[in-house]
Amino acid sequence: MMNKTVVIDIVGLSKSVIGEHTPFLKKYIAGKHLTTIEPMLPAVTTSVQSAYLTGRYPSDTGIVGNGWYDRVDSEVKFWKQSNKLVNGDKIWDKAKAKDPSFTSAIMFWWYNMYSTADYSVTPRPNYLADGRKIPDCYSHPAELRDDLQNTLGQFPLFQFWGPGANFRSSQWIADASMRTDDLYDPTLSLIYLPHLDYCLQKFGPDLSKTGKELQEIDQIVEELVTFYEKKNAKIILLSEYGIAPVSNPVHLNRLFRQHDLLGIRIERGLELLDPGASKAFVVADHQIAHVYINDPSVADRVKALLKNVPGVALVLDREDQAKYHIDHERAGDLVLVADEQSWFTYYFWLHDALAPDYARVVDIHKKPGYDPVEMFMTSKARAGYKLLRKKAGLRYVMDVIPLDATLIKGSHGRVNVADEYKAVLITDEPSSAVNATDIYNVIWRTIFG
Repeated sequence: MMNKTVVIDIVGLSKSVIGEHTPFLKKYIAGKHLTTIEPMLPAVTTSVQSAYLTGRYPSDTGIVGNGWYDRVDSEVKFWKQSNKLVNGDKIWDKAKAKDPSFTSAIMFWWYNMYSTADYSVTPRPNYLADGRKIPDCYSHPAELRDDLQNTLGQFPLFQFWGPGANFRSSQWIADASMRTDDLYDPTLSLIYLPHLDYCLQKFGPDLSKTGKELQEIDQIVEELVTFYEKKNAKIILLSEYGIAPVSNPVHLNRLFRQHDLLGIRIERGLELLDPGASKAFVVADHQIAHVYINDPSVADRVKALLKNVPGVALVLDREDQAKYHIDHERAGDLVLVADEQSWFTYYFWLHDALAPDYARVVDIHKKPGYDPVEMFMTSKARAGYKLLRKKAGLRYVMDVIPLDATLIKGSHGRVNVADEYKAVLITDEPSSAVNATDIYNVIWRTIFG
């Protein structure tokens, strides 16, 4: 007999933020078992989720970060969505083979599209021919999207990421998950609640600035737990990582530029990084970075250069990468890990006036690296002016993102973090899980006993 199971991923949750602002979680945990999860490399969204759902490390899944350099296309690709990028059998495949009546729903976990899960929903904006980006989502089956948006309203894409990110995205996902459960009653539901992650990256684990968002996520989790308890579901609460305080952005591509390693193109008077024409370059992803070396003759020079950079704690070659289970062809020739106060930017320009146009907008696909500064806004007045142009039917560019990396006060991705900033696992029964790959077995045992 299978147990109906729900896994609620509260992104950014750690012991450092559970307390007075999370009364429900504090009370709930008192009657459960909380285990900290040792961070894997890299401790970032797509890599950790893939480990949870396959029981395998990035060396097997190939998910070496939220993005990487495609050596064939010579392009940096971030936040792709096809589940076929994740190597290895997923937990729903194994469960379906064991019991054909098993069904699953993936609610906004990443690599959501074209999986073998029965039901799924994920962000997917519409990009119109006139340049507009319209909030929307993608679902399987396709009619589920229509039902959810007819019932709950349009998916709040601009509250899911960017300067406007807030609790409304998590609330919509929670409501969509409950609606999907009422429609299909899946055996396993995987639910992703994102918004706590963003305020913690903006402000770090400063409860005086994140208390409101903590209260909001606490209320959403209470609503979900109450709903699923009434359906006699087994409930697993977890996170992918905690957010630790940082104060030092490290601009590795600028360093490479100063040493004549980057390929730079000038387009309309602005600079663009040309990965395929670079001798070596960096793909930054929170507190880890992949260094891709196109010209083998500079390999020793690059490695020597990086060992003297303040903020870089580890420089891993292929042999070292194997020790951390990140040795895969998609990984950089070198993988870097920041020290506890630092994180890596993608910035490559030396003068802000020459920064590419995408630097000042929310554009997660064009930027050759992760950019948490997209959560900030230069001016509400400027954004209001741009929105007025939009409403008037005039062309506009929402170029309101600052270029000040020192704004970021929290990050994640590295190993060897303090216990209070580690991801957590909250279950009914004591768990011996300590590593990300152990979570697969925790979910399996919860379903099948």
